[in-house]
Amino acid sequence: MDISKFDYELDPSLIAQKPFFPRDHSRLLACLDGNTEDILFKDLPKLLNSGDVLVINNTKVIPSRLFGKRDKVSIEVTLHLNIDNKIWRAFLKPGRKCSVSDQLIFENNLKAKVVEKFVAGDVLLEFNFDKEKLLAEIQNQGEMPLPPYIKRDIKSFEDAKDYQTIFAAHKGAVAAPTAGLHFTDNVIQDLEKKGVLFAPITLHVGAGTFLPVKVNNVLNHKMHKEWCSLNENTSNIINNAIRENKRIISVGTTSLRVLETIAQKNKGKIVPWSGFTDLFVIPGFNFNVVDILITNFHLPKSTLLMLLSAFHGYEKVFKSYEHAIKQKYRFFSYGDSCIFSKEYKKI
Repeated sequence: MDISKFDYELDPSLIAQKPFFPRDHSRLLACLDGNTEDILFKDLPKLLNSGDVLVINNTKVIPSRLFGKRDKVSIEVTLHLNIDNKIWRAFLKPGRKCSVSDQLIFENNLKAKVVEKFVAGDVLLEFNFDKEKLLAEIQNQGEMPLPPYIKRDIKSFEDAKDYQTIFAAHKGAVAAPTAGLHFTDNVIQDLEKKGVLFAPITLHVGAGTFLPVKVNNVLNHKMHKEWCSLNENTSNIINNAIRENKRIISVGTTSLRVLETIAQKNKGKIVPWSGFTDLFVIPGFNFNVVDILITNFHLPKSTLLMLLSAFHGYEKVFKSYEHAIKQKYRFFSYGDSCIFSKEYKKI
């Protein structure tokens, strides 16, 4: 399966550099049951039914970009995966000259030792603070890790709030689950009045979500792993809905990957579970749980676009993207969103 199949051209002017306000007045491209409709996100309740379940990701983005020194050289550190307590995988800039055993010095006596270097270009760091104290220090001196395609000269202090969903509760993500950025109190209240249920999961989004696929054959791509969790209450909500023939709606690709990971491990069933997922979804994948997907518009050649093509159908996805480009939708993290129904189709 050639990577070129998932490429498309996008005018840089369509890449959103800041969020839309109010959040729920961003645009929503509805592609359900063969119909295409241009609406606003605040209209989402009109598309859903009583008993439908919205599975949302309640991860909270931490300001994981740190600035320190190696000897007298300034180093930018972007944390992207917490391995265990003090241990993180991270990208360094500049990183080539850093060696195993080098020590990085930050503010407030925070230090990190380079334990290992990886072929992928990142390193393993061991900090001198335990996890709770380290997270507090990251919060104190870190910077919000906005995606590389946001090119503003000056990052606004409002990004600390804007790049966080209304559901954010559990610290650990280094990128936002962007489909959730469109929700507001008003939308949530309207959905609850409609009888729509909310079921939270947690997936700590890693910086790997922005890494390009560098192989020509996507089957050779190695997916990054991310920690996720689903509790008993969410399991009960989803299983009850499935028994009652209600729809399971994933808010974002992160929620979908959690659900489908657990289903794969448990013969198609949802059970309480936590651990790492490296699920790589490409056309031909058999979805066990999710009926509808709400998501933002994704980068060309990205694993997220591959997942969407698997879910809704390759030809329909690219037709909807052509429509979105012509209608000047706003793309990527701070951009608009779309809602797609499931369709099985191989390319």
